[in-house]
Amino acid sequence: MLLTAIISCPPLAFWSRLPIHPDCAIIAQHLRAREICSQTRRSEARNQTDHRGCKTEWDEIGCWLRAEVGQVVNVSCSEVFQHFSSNQGYVYRNCTVDGWSEMYPPYEEACVFSDDSESESETSYLSTFRQVYTVGYATSLISLITAIVVFTAFRKFRCTRNYIHINLFSSFVLRASAVFIKDTVLFADETLDHCSMSTTACKSAVAFFQFSILANYFWLLVEGMYLQTLLALTFVSQRKYFWWYILIGWGLPSTVLILWVLTRFFYDNRGCWDDTENVGIWWIIKGPITASLLVNIVIFINVIRILVQKLKSSAMAGNSDTGHFMRLAKSTLFLIPLFGMHYTVFAFLPENTGVAARLYIELGLGSFQGFVVALLYCFMNGEVGECL
Repeated sequence: MLLTAIISCPPLAFWSRLPIHPDCAIIAQHLRAREICSQTRRSEARNQTDHRGCKTEWDEIGCWLRAEVGQVVNVSCSEVFQHFSSNQGYVYRNCTVDGWSEMYPPYEEACVFSDDSESESETSYLSTFRQVYTVGYATSLISLITAIVVFTAFRKFRCTRNYIHINLFSSFVLRASAVFIKDTVLFADETLDHCSMSTTACKSAVAFFQFSILANYFWLLVEGMYLQTLLALTFVSQRKYFWWYILIGWGLPSTVLILWVLTRFFYDNRGCWDDTENVGIWWIIKGPITASLLVNIVIFINVIRILVQKLKSSAMAGNSDTGHFMRLAKSTLFLIPLFGMHYTVFAFLPENTGVAARLYIELGLGSFQGFVVALLYCFMNGEVGECL
């Protein structure tokens, strides 16, 4: 069939961070068009009149709406094949007393499709990109696990600050692991049509992936909250806030995920739950993430304000605390990307906006974020042993 030859669903794992493979989106759109055409036919059958023309018909590619005898109907190539044909050609059919005539010219002749070489070039590029993010997440995993061992193995590193760091590292470990697990479950079998796959394993992999993303963002938020509390409440013990941090970092993501899983199971239990077509359900995940980013921005601005005030007051009073606050200021500036500021660029945009930029930021740069976190918080931190 022509449609089968044109539409394919290659198992490219690089789409693991994006909501849905674009080829799967094409198939989904084709199925919707067929369903709309079927609904039109059913509506016509219920409202039968003395109509002597041609009834609405689906030809497995396009929908031909009801017409009068002698009428010539056309279907645009750009409408039927909008994702891979920019040709403005048309396919025609006549409505005769005997019904619809044959199409002329055929779809193959009327419509010009994209060059296969361009598709092969894009596939090669995306395959290379997959190798980059695989290296990034593998590097992050190794460095993060090493940092966790360092913080837990030595008694002098055991304090509230480093406990929070350990939880942040763990969230990055989960995030990297979830990407590999999702790739394995959804895309490892090249013979599998993952566009129509709907198994417990793939849904569980996607749910775990969403949890790891949520936990990662909320532990970035906890790091911001801890830094602000450390500066604003200098003489207050941070230990009593630790369980609140645990509740925010792990409890809130678990609650959000349970709500999302139940909503998908009862109201949108299609595929592997890796699409974002139902915007309301998708915002159950995206809403808390966006909120955490916005709160972190406010915290970051407030941290800068507090640091500037303390540096000014210490300098005017000639206190020896100036060096301490200078070190905190330097650490804060280093941690700008760790607060997730770069993700706010796409926070309020549709998921299909700026796909290329999303690839670079969320997969390319994002895959190395765990490595950078371990580097700044552990391996290059001269104050790693100074528990506050």
